[in-house]
Amino acid sequence: MVPVGRVKQDQYFTDMSNINRLERIACLATQSDMAYECALITRPWGWTSNMDLRTKISAAMKQAMKEKDAVRLSTLRLINAAIKDKDIDARAAGQDDGVGEAEVLSILGKMSKQRVESARTYEEGGRLDLAERELGEISVIEEFLPQQLDEAASAKAVDAAIAEVGADNIRDMGKVMGVLKAKYTGQMDFGSVGPMVKDRLCG
Repeated sequence: MVPVGRVKQDQYFTDMSNINRLERIACLATQSDMAYECALITRPWGWTSNMDLRTKISAAMKQAMKEKDAVRLSTLRLINAAIKDKDIDARAAGQDDGVGEAEVLSILGKMSKQRVESARTYEEGGRLDLAERELGEISVIEEFLPQQLDEAASAKAVDAAIAEVGADNIRDMGKVMGVLKAKYTGQMDFGSVGPMVKDRLCG
């Protein structure tokens, strides 16, 4: 099971420098005591970086069943079910192979975002047990997501996309967002990037 623990804000930033670059940290600031709920995320055993996402998820499910990790297995089954639901819709629309990697990344990103919001709601309501459960699910989901772009990297990507399509006014926003979604699905929050693109094109 992925370890989840509480780390005070000042300790958290100190400890971050000691974490292996191949590992990732998912953190959620609590409203009660400004502590951070952090889940250390490592690559699961049984899959390598050149596998596609479906294969990675399948391998992780088999490993969780082998280890009898009920909590992890439950989250992986939720991921698999969400992908299969989208596959059904895609096949009904004529995509015989179901959804592609970009859409799977989008599904994972939405699942993670939903659980962050739920965890905050539970935290504010004093339901720390339920918030902890959501954090555990987030840590599993984010194992399969690429590293998120920080603000500076996102701004650089936006500028590059604007230059690529030759955008010079707000009417080109759709083209810019299309380029960003094609290249960075799963790596940036498009809800936050949209206003950034708009500001660039209206400036």
